[in-house]
Amino acid sequence: MYIYALLVALAVIFAIFLAPLRHKVWVATGVTAIAAGTAITLAVMSLTGGVIELAHLSTELFGSETFKVDALSSLFLVIIALASVAVVLYSRGYVESYLKRFSSAHISLHYTALVTLCVSMMLVVMSSGGFSFLFSWELMTIASFLLILFEAERQDVRRAALNYLVMMHIGFIFLVAGFVMLYNVTGSANFSAIEQYFKIAAPLPLFIILFIGFGMKAGLFPMHIWLPEAHPAAPSHVSAIMSGVMIKTGIYGVIRMMQAIDHNIELLYTIGLIVLLSGIITGLWGIILAAMQNDIKRLLAYSSIENVGVILIGLGIAAVGHAAGSNLIGMCGMCGALLHIVNHSFFKTMLFMGAGNIYSKMHTTTMNQMGGLAKQMPITAILVMFATVAICALPPLNGFVSELLMYIGMFNGVSDGHEVLYSVAAIIALSLIGGIAVLAFTKLYGIVFLGSPRSHHVAEATEVDNYRICAMAIPAVMILFIGLLPQVAIRPIAYIAEAVTGADSVAAIDYFSSTLTTLCYVSWALLLVIALLYFVKRHAQRNRKIETGPTWGCGFTALNTRMQYTGESYSEGMENIAKTLIKNTVDGRSVDKSEIFPSKHNYDIKHKDKVDSLLGQWWVKMLHRLNEYVMRLRTGRVNNYITFALGFLVVVLILTLVGII
Repeated sequence: MYIYALLVALAVIFAIFLAPLRHKVWVATGVTAIAAGTAITLAVMSLTGGVIELAHLSTELFGSETFKVDALSSLFLVIIALASVAVVLYSRGYVESYLKRFSSAHISLHYTALVTLCVSMMLVVMSSGGFSFLFSWELMTIASFLLILFEAERQDVRRAALNYLVMMHIGFIFLVAGFVMLYNVTGSANFSAIEQYFKIAAPLPLFIILFIGFGMKAGLFPMHIWLPEAHPAAPSHVSAIMSGVMIKTGIYGVIRMMQAIDHNIELLYTIGLIVLLSGIITGLWGIILAAMQNDIKRLLAYSSIENVGVILIGLGIAAVGHAAGSNLIGMCGMCGALLHIVNHSFFKTMLFMGAGNIYSKMHTTTMNQMGGLAKQMPITAILVMFATVAICALPPLNGFVSELLMYIGMFNGVSDGHEVLYSVAAIIALSLIGGIAVLAFTKLYGIVFLGSPRSHHVAEATEVDNYRICAMAIPAVMILFIGLLPQVAIRPIAYIAEAVTGADSVAAIDYFSSTLTTLCYVSWALLLVIALLYFVKRHAQRNRKIETGPTWGCGFTALNTRMQYTGESYSEGMENIAKTLIKNTVDGRSVDKSEIFPSKHNYDIKHKDKVDSLLGQWWVKMLHRLNEYVMRLRTGRVNNYITFALGFLVVVLILTLVGII
């Protein structure tokens, strides 16, 4: 099998490298489409016919392993497949402006890495564990590292990519340690052996080690510090698939572990509390930092951290509910978490694509240089508005459905007396997260698309090509489908939740069905009312003469763009509350209160996470210190270099004599 897989990989690489420059994207699209079609077919077959075993492997490190597709794998295969096709199609328009700047080999390497990332994610969720899982995981990391380095001539890109690579390999070390512990105790490194391990040995050390390893990829607090740096540095389509899908592989690993402890009530309760607390902290930290950002992609990156927290809240409530003996709370939490994984993959992919559209026309992602883009890029504005409403969990779109399921579970926990304290804490946390999310995304949409242009780039902007619009339409259709037909979308999700938890999904589906059917009617009625009002307005104005002019300026006679809200002023209240969490970098000088008639000021402020300076910069200082010691050895004298070589040979000889090497 290894030989066949290697031959296929080499054929794909040669096809991409040998294809003409403008045709490379179509080769990559074709390969991705084949892989995506195969993945979706396997997912459907698994959901309808049970587990599908694809290949058996025998490795010297961890013994027997299998590539297979079960219910949980099916969910992730579908979102990986859809996002992969959309992202590769989107890259057709995004990369076009770089064709003259970069060589053919550079573009070939980019598309090779992009296809590799898509396929490696599929392999991760199909692997049963052990060597094949770690190999696929590392392949995913290396591919995404190369994708971040697309504009490697920029220092900030190189720094972000190196930061990402170091953090991912720290997480990888934890995963290797966890699988080694699992293999030493059970004789198997497959996920299915975790349940046996928990019965034989102390379960919490293994769970914590693997939780850290998976949490590093998912962006779990405080291991999230690579996310806000990597996403602004990467091309937008790369950010879309990394944030929308790749970080979910970390969530996949957490769910696999929780699947193995479902029958140990005491352990399930303890781990449920750990996951719930981690979700609350991660969600609140992510959305508070998101609301304070003035860069579109940094805001979206912190929002991804927030949504990981929301998913973990759902998983925590599910575990605590099942441990308390409530099937309804457990199914509500698990269904809400699984559906939010799907939902986030769609609207976050779409938002990063929208950010890419803006960047390709404005050549910046700084909000305060924009304004009024809705007139110049109307289709992008509409699509981003859909994604913005969805991510704020507002009806009638998909984000509302998944969070509604979590709220149902938590409120049932309060009413039934099952772990009331934790249910109330989760309700408060999720409410705060939702409220601040509305602040963050009204800020993003309002400052970027509404108001008056703040720079000449806005007036010169035009709508992007049809390839990028079609790519954004793929997740948009799924957002509408889940939001408008939630009672249909929940059925496969409930089936997968049953496979994960072992609980009966029939009662849960019956309970959900009436609520979600009512939600469906309300959503369609809301759309009908909006459409009716639009046509009434059109009918009433058909014979009117429409005149345009400036809006009322509150008595000002000389309006200018400086009177509009900036990103900083819009979220100033939140910054005052959360100033202890951030470290500000200020460029320029703000207007002093004593300046009655202020002169022109250049003022820019960047909000960085304090955790970044505590945890993310230690390795930079370590490398600098190591480099200083190494540089002392570069004396420029040949005699010294010969002495070093002889010393090395002496050390090798001594180690050989004592039998160490």
